Amino acid sequence: MKNTTSIIALAGVLATAVPALAQDEDYRIVEDPLELSIHMHWPRAQGYGPGGDTSKIYPVEEVARELTGIHLVDDTSGRNTTDNNEAMNLLLAKGDLPDIVGGNRIKQPVNQYGPEGAFLPLNELIDEHAPNIKAFFDERPELKQAIAAYDGNIYYIPYLPDGKYGRAWYIRQDWLDKLGLEQPENVDELYEVLTAFRNEDPNGNGRKDEVPYFARDWEEVNRLLTFWDARSSGSDTYHDFYVNDEGQIVHPYAQEAYRDGIANIAKWYEEGLIDPEIFTRGSSSRDYLLSEDLGGMTHDWFASTSGYNDALQDKIEGFNFVPFLPPASVSGVRMEEHRRIPIKPDGWAISYANEHPVETIKYFDFWFTEKGRNLSNFGVEGKTWDMVDGEPVYKPEVLNSSTPVNSQMYLEGAQIYRGYWMDYRYEWQWTSQAAREGIELYDSEDLLVDQFLGVAFDKDEQEIYDRYWPSIETYMLERQQAWILGSGDVVADWDSYINTLDKMGYEEVIEVMNSAYQRQYD
Repeated sequence: MKNTTSIIALAGVLATAVPALAQDEDYRIVEDPLELSIHMHWPRAQGYGPGGDTSKIYPVEEVARELTGIHLVDDTSGRNTTDNNEAMNLLLAKGDLPDIVGGNRIKQPVNQYGPEGAFLPLNELIDEHAPNIKAFFDERPELKQAIAAYDGNIYYIPYLPDGKYGRAWYIRQDWLDKLGLEQPENVDELYEVLTAFRNEDPNGNGRKDEVPYFARDWEEVNRLLTFWDARSSGSDTYHDFYVNDEGQIVHPYAQEAYRDGIANIAKWYEEGLIDPEIFTRGSSSRDYLLSEDLGGMTHDWFASTSGYNDALQDKIEGFNFVPFLPPASVSGVRMEEHRRIPIKPDGWAISYANEHPVETIKYFDFWFTEKGRNLSNFGVEGKTWDMVDGEPVYKPEVLNSSTPVNSQMYLEGAQIYRGYWMDYRYEWQWTSQAAREGIELYDSEDLLVDQFLGVAFDKDEQEIYDRYWPSIETYMLERQQAWILGSGDVVADWDSYINTLDKMGYEEVIEVMNSAYQRQYD
């Protein structure tokens, strides 16, 4: 674990890395308008236009056109599917690629097919024509290392998140107060608290209907593994590999600590401490269980979860859902496994068909200037925000709207999955005071763990991974759910489980993961 600094301080340090251009005319890339076609497929829109409506132009795009002279024109494949993998396969199958390929999870296909000629290497283009991107990666060479393909070249400009904390542990403080309990400091105390939530009627309705632990995403039940010194993931992607203390890539679901953690989670589930519908209730669980005064504890996002105190004060007397420090594990370790990863597999790349690579990389670089960064984060100045004392500040009508700020930004063309550098000030403005205090609480401890930033396979490694890993992961998750629900005993089944993983090719996957990791990061 690493010592951390405050989010605002970090943002201030990073902001100094990128030089800002002073005048609007300095952003002009071409004298006459230049159209570049773009594939932009991401969860919120399948096409380059508000909500995927390509007959309309994003307000952000309109301003970018005026400033740079570059006009992006939609040419998105897979408009009828929300599956980014399917869309990418359709795009690659047609062969005639648009000038720019962007959107969700493009890293793997771009790094796979870039060395084969489908996408242009960006290293020299960045060095010669993209001073702002170059300055960023000069400050963060480990991120440049992480996005490189197996041949050492960079083929895409990523979406770069800002900030540190994402999810946190939340608990009903009003229930604790009613039962005369303190916030749990370790896993044994947590067990006692959840048991009290189940048995002692903290909602006062005379029924044993409380749900001590719940989660919107069923994968969040796996966060409990950290209380037994196991891991559920090595990154902000569920079920990911991680780097162990020996510097080796392993998978969390093949470690003995995982066996012990699942055994205890299964025990808690059997005892009614975990939502009996944890695998089926879905994304509405937080809304329902909190608004009905049934939910006791969860692990969820700071910004959105803290909002329930204001929303439910009038409905539930004394309602107080607060973040608290992760209880210490059986070995005494406090860990917050989830954090904002500094680099995403999303972004954009220049295809082989692009006849204007210099103009395109200059356009990519525009989004790393102060002007471009503000535009990509906050929308259009004067429309959604104003500059106040040198800080971009959202207009009251944006912050006070019934539509979440991020959803408003998506329709403006901000916060979409182009290659850009997020500014945490965008989110901080609509983060409640309670959530801010929770972030400060988490920042007072050394809680965060390093994240696995991924690897780039060569052709042979990719073939081995694709041959074995999908079925291995499916098997792991099937057994995991069965054990938690009480079908089988993880301790009794463990040797057979490990033998099955080996027969399915687990060791071969781990071997190529480590060979790629050593090549990329050594």
